Amino acid sequence: MKCAMKSQATTSSETHVARSLAAEDLRCGDFVTILSEIVEWPSFYWSCDSQVWPPNEPVRIQRHSDDGGTPLKVKAICLPFVFVKKPSGEHCTLDLRQHRLVRLSLDYARPVWKALSKAASLARANLSQPSN
Repeated sequence: MKCAMKSQATTSSETHVARSLAAEDLRCGDFVTILSEIVEWPSFYWSCDSQVWPPNEPVRIQRHSDDGGTPLKVKAICLPFVFVKKPSGEHCTLDLRQHRLVRLSLDYARPVWKALSKAASLARANLSQPSN
């Protein structure tokens, strides 16, 4: 007797890639995150030759964001500025000349937003409790 075993692997999760955005592609309601930011420092911090770094020219360094992957919800846009809401409920304004944003998929952004919002509300509740 011959037995044939058939197996089928099914996955319901897909891999999504965050998409880099041009400023004009931003829309209110989008979930975005900061991929990188440009930080400017005075050139005298480097103690270099003034011909390499003129004293009136800042040194620009691109760095990865400390909060990369944290979803931010776009509330208002007036280029180059974007007003966003953090999962904690705080708001901030981003300057797109200094921040590189990527759009997050809803499959990623919604559960992360929900988890971080819940954690922030629990932290606020714990802070408002009187200590004994």
